[in-house]
Amino acid sequence: MTSSRIRKLALAASGIPILSSCVIPDDTSRVAKEDVTTAAARKEMVGLSEADIRMCAGFPTATADVGSSGQIWQRTVQRGNLNIVVPTLAVGAVPAVGGSVNVAPGGYCNTQIRMLNGHVAEVAYAGDNNLPNSRNALCASTVDACVAYARQRLYKAPAVSR
Repeated sequence: MTSSRIRKLALAASGIPILSSCVIPDDTSRVAKEDVTTAAARKEMVGLSEADIRMCAGFPTATADVGSSGQIWQRTVQRGNLNIVVPTLAVGAVPAVGGSVNVAPGGYCNTQIRMLNGHVAEVAYAGDNNLPNSRNALCASTVDACVAYARQRLYKAPAVSR
């Protein structure tokens, strides 16, 4: 083999990693940012009591004991999409008119809240809960009231006893 041919093979082989790096990643976190409310909930709900969570989010739809790691409360929310269907009509020489329009994306959100010693230790989300430009966006309605509740409690002046 000539040295020029070896150099060509080396150049071709070195280009393979460059081509493979052009694949679209499964993780879109750099493209679609997490919803502001769900991101805030991960931080601001930590420390709220079980009673606080029942006040702001209602009762969980399911619970699971996880031993020394506490208990996980889950709340599931379904989001349906709206499809408008126009029937197909054809009258004589007039061409057929019809079709459908999808107005909103559907999906569901499972919001999990890990309770440890009677207080929120962690908030996580699962399900088909992303919108094209926002991750966990369908979960915002399950935690928005708790984020507001946590903020009110943080900035609320202590009660003065008389």
